[in-house]
Amino acid sequence: MDFVSKYQGVVGRVFRNDNSSSNEDSYVERLLDRISNGVLAEDRRSAMVELQSVVAESNAAQLAFGAMGFPVLLSVLKEERDDVEMVRGALETLVSALSPIEHAKASKNEVQPALMNSDLLSREVENISLLLSLLAEEDFYVRYYTLQLLTALLTNSPNRLQEAILTIPRGITRLMDMLMDREVIRNEALLLLTYLTREAEEIQKIVVFEGAFEKIFSIIKEEGGSEGGVVVQDCLELLNNLLRNNASNQVLLRETMGFDPLISILKLRGSTYKFTQQKTINLLSVLDTINLLLHGGQQTDPGKDTNGVANKTVLVQKKVLDHLLVLGVESQWAPVAVRCMALQCIGDLVVSHPKNCDALASKVIGEDPHVEPALNSILRIILRTPSVQEFIAADYVFKSYCEKNPDGQRMLASTLTPQPHSMVNAPFEDDVNMSFGSMLLHGLILSESDGDLEACCRAASVLSHVLKDNIQCKEKVLQIELEAPRPSLGSPEPLMHRMVKYLALASSMVKDGKAGTSGPMYIQPIILKLLVIWLFDCPSAVQCFLDSRPHLTYLLELISDQTATVCVRGLAAVLLGECVIHNKTSDSGKSAFSIVDAISQKIGLTAYFLKFDEMQKSLLFTSAKPALARKPLTRSTAASMSEIEDVDENETTDQKNEDHPVLAMVLDSQFVFFVKELEANIREQIVEIYSRPKSQVAVVPAELEQSSGESDKEYIKRLKRFVEKQCLEIQDLLSRNATLAENAAKTGASGSSQLEHRGTAGSERVLVETLRRDLHETSQRLEALKAEKARIEVEASTHQNLAAKLESDLKSLSDAYNSLEQANFQLDREVKALKSGGALPIPDIEEIKAEAREEAQKESEAELSDLLVCLGQEQSKVEKLSARLMELGEDVDKLLEGIGDDMGVPEDDEEEAE
Repeated sequence: MDFVSKYQGVVGRVFRNDNSSSNEDSYVERLLDRISNGVLAEDRRSAMVELQSVVAESNAAQLAFGAMGFPVLLSVLKEERDDVEMVRGALETLVSALSPIEHAKASKNEVQPALMNSDLLSREVENISLLLSLLAEEDFYVRYYTLQLLTALLTNSPNRLQEAILTIPRGITRLMDMLMDREVIRNEALLLLTYLTREAEEIQKIVVFEGAFEKIFSIIKEEGGSEGGVVVQDCLELLNNLLRNNASNQVLLRETMGFDPLISILKLRGSTYKFTQQKTINLLSVLDTINLLLHGGQQTDPGKDTNGVANKTVLVQKKVLDHLLVLGVESQWAPVAVRCMALQCIGDLVVSHPKNCDALASKVIGEDPHVEPALNSILRIILRTPSVQEFIAADYVFKSYCEKNPDGQRMLASTLTPQPHSMVNAPFEDDVNMSFGSMLLHGLILSESDGDLEACCRAASVLSHVLKDNIQCKEKVLQIELEAPRPSLGSPEPLMHRMVKYLALASSMVKDGKAGTSGPMYIQPIILKLLVIWLFDCPSAVQCFLDSRPHLTYLLELISDQTATVCVRGLAAVLLGECVIHNKTSDSGKSAFSIVDAISQKIGLTAYFLKFDEMQKSLLFTSAKPALARKPLTRSTAASMSEIEDVDENETTDQKNEDHPVLAMVLDSQFVFFVKELEANIREQIVEIYSRPKSQVAVVPAELEQSSGESDKEYIKRLKRFVEKQCLEIQDLLSRNATLAENAAKTGASGSSQLEHRGTAGSERVLVETLRRDLHETSQRLEALKAEKARIEVEASTHQNLAAKLESDLKSLSDAYNSLEQANFQLDREVKALKSGGALPIPDIEEIKAEAREEAQKESEAELSDLLVCLGQEQSKVEKLSARLMELGEDVDKLLEGIGDDMGVPEDDEEEAE
């Protein structure tokens, strides 16, 4: 083996300089020589025992063995199978060489011999194949040490061993066969398979194919279920490895063996009041299995996880809900970890499953006549339990029940009926006969008796789930009015106003340094979360919140309060932003513009937006996880899980502590995503409101009216100057507002580039929209003027054509008159010729001529009179049109050029004829 020589070089560099190490190196070398070249069997066996002893106690010996011992021992395993003692010794020595020495405190930079030896042995697939072949040997210790050796290899070099086992024919099958061996070997094989299947999907498939489910439940039944020992824990861990994010294995289990063997483990046997640590661990393990089934396979789209839905349906049909209620609600003597895990499973069982939600709502707890709905019992746990973990788990049940379940939300909201004031100070023990809603309201206002807001904030968390995304429930709860603590203190007030009062009370106690008496530091975030959910997309809730003017003032002060946490200031800013974006009122002092104006004056838009950025950068937001996210339950973590009782309340009073589990519950990933989307909408709306004037009513200035005696031309010029002046003022105003909006949207040089881009984009969008609107209006006015100009040009052309026609008619009439004069002249000449001849009696020519002239003159005068009237009318129209064209900038002389030039000659002829 070439790698042995390389390894020897490493070993030499590690400890050749140390004399004691050099001595051990020589000692190991002599022992290996005796094993390899010895003649007597007893001497060889003795050398093997000595080698195992020295390797188990010395790091230097482990290094020396790794440098030269593997070829020798592997040769023994291959060639000396008949010598069982030598094979046992070789396997035990290999196990010692791969096991870290616990009493040796090695530094971080020091070579770890066990890791190096594991790497050396697992490099060759042949070595792993050799070890697996030893599992077929009849000797018990050979099989036992072989499994231990494989486990040690898997611990130090898991990936390489998994790959090697997959390449070896029937490698997994040989390991699965060990589950049917004697108890000790079975347990070792079970532990080895647990390690092998943690992340190797291919090995998981082979193990399931080899009948793992049947063998696992057979062992669990043999060991006594939840009352069994650590073997049951190992079986359940192996089962969980096979089911985690593996839909096909879950389907196989559901459709072959079913869930009955699993549910039977939940049944409490023997003394139900006795919970040993191992029993607690076993119950946690089986609850973890149920949790894996409820989450289904690893799906990219949770809405398409049909396998998870099928698992939920079958589990409820198998009455798992009853067992979970017994563990989580009725068995108050059970360990806190078990109760919390059972409540979490109830939540996972009903989330986004309407039928299971109905099943939970119909369940009752207790025995006749002392029975009550299961939801009431879970609510009582929330209000009463001293355990923060149990409060979180029980709250998760209501969160899951109300999610996408509007009917369930309305059912719970319908029971919200205030109790008489005499019940306000009643202790929790008197709430047994109350409805769910009455008990919830009792918890909300119980703090008035002693000033402790813990119960109030827990009830507020439940109420937030009832109201989430349900406008009908929000409207219903808005109508609830609570009596004043004393009748003399005033009339009843809305529940929302009472919650704001408690929020202010918690703030004042934090300022006064009385956080210990007012409750933990998560009270303010929970109440703020309730108000944020309540006001979202509910204008009537915003109206109710703003009906009390001190509310707005208090929010502005809370946002600027440096004693409050980043989370509180950020949520208060979100709440104030909702008063802007969901504000439909136009009342003075309550409108969206008034609130934005108050933010600008009291805080400043830049400082206001900075609260969002600080919250987004806080640890709570950047590390937000899904509600009740859990790590896999393993042998190493189960013991610590079973011992968890509660968070030390003394450590939670510090208001700067952001690691509290309740805060992680309040700011889970779902709510954080909701706030981020809401914050972006708030920024956009505030920038838009800030960039636009308050009034959008158009007022016509007096300058737009035409003055008496003012010509149209002067009026148009004055309007043009007025519009140009207004455009300049508007552009200047838009420029200034856009700059202000951009500066407000930016959060400073330290802000993220994304937020700066969003602020700049908002101001640019406002400016672009305004310019686009102005351009559109100007284009419309220009089109109107073009249409007017075209209409006037058409009218002018029509009148010009008519004038030309009339002038043509006049010319024709003049020509006819001239022709008549010429004919008359011709007749006169003929008459004179006849008179000079004297042949015929001459009629009175002068009389005929006079009559003809008179008749023609009358006809021509009548026609000329009509023509002159028409010409006068047309001339008036032409003058008006010419004036209008001049106002529009047209050259009238150019338009009239050439008209009437050809009329000169006939007029001269007419004058000559006269």
